[in-house]
Amino acid sequence: MVDATITPIERGTITTDVNNILEGAVQGTASDPNPDAVMKDGPVYNLVIEHPEATILWDTGSHPDADSGHWPADLYAAFEHTGLRPLEDDLADAGYALGDIDAVIQTHLHLDHAGGLAAFAGTDVPIYVHERELKYAYYSAKTDEGDVAYLPADFDHDLAWEVVHRDRVQAVEDLELLRLPGHTPGLLGVKLDLEAVGTIVLAGDLAYSRANYTDEHPMGGGLLWSKRHWVESVRLVKDLEHRHDAQVFCGHDGGDLERLREL
Repeated sequence: MVDATITPIERGTITTDVNNILEGAVQGTASDPNPDAVMKDGPVYNLVIEHPEATILWDTGSHPDADSGHWPADLYAAFEHTGLRPLEDDLADAGYALGDIDAVIQTHLHLDHAGGLAAFAGTDVPIYVHERELKYAYYSAKTDEGDVAYLPADFDHDLAWEVVHRDRVQAVEDLELLRLPGHTPGLLGVKLDLEAVGTIVLAGDLAYSRANYTDEHPMGGGLLWSKRHWVESVRLVKDLEHRHDAQVFCGHDGGDLERLREL
């Protein structure tokens, strides 16, 4: 167990059709063939992990110009992001400067998670990312294949990539990076053993909401690279939860963000 602390950094709110979050959440019936859409809000947040070996930023959020042309118009319409601000400003509100950050754990490179990476361009701050994620992001961004949620303007910079090649890697003392494919090929979770709290698992977008994780209710098909891999990753995290009596935190769940504030 390590004497470390976690500070949530609020980065705004995404509003989207609940069917993106929970597969088949709103379905037509014979008596109601065209039900009204249900929109759902979810927080976007980053974390600062104050570890004895380094001050680590977990994810970098959306680009501050997501609503004014940085995101493709159709994607912004489907995942409206309000409360957009530069990463530097949101860090400052929590008492941190960019220069305080010694390393970044980039869970994956989707547009609502990698939009602040430009702030570290030209620096020697290591950016942890999984090999499978980096390759798929460039494949998607530079061809007509893959996933439209990867924007080269977010991650195609002079960055000090610290590429993770294995499925489990110890980054610093008592902080392990876990490859949790499903949402994307190389999503990274974090297992952190905290002296004052016990074991926590930052599952990120393995689970957009608590229901994705607790009930194993998949996200909508557009948010899953592979449902089979996603099921396997959820089961892995549940095994860690059981064996280590761990607390698990999901990627865009408001209740989980509140629990993180209480750690």
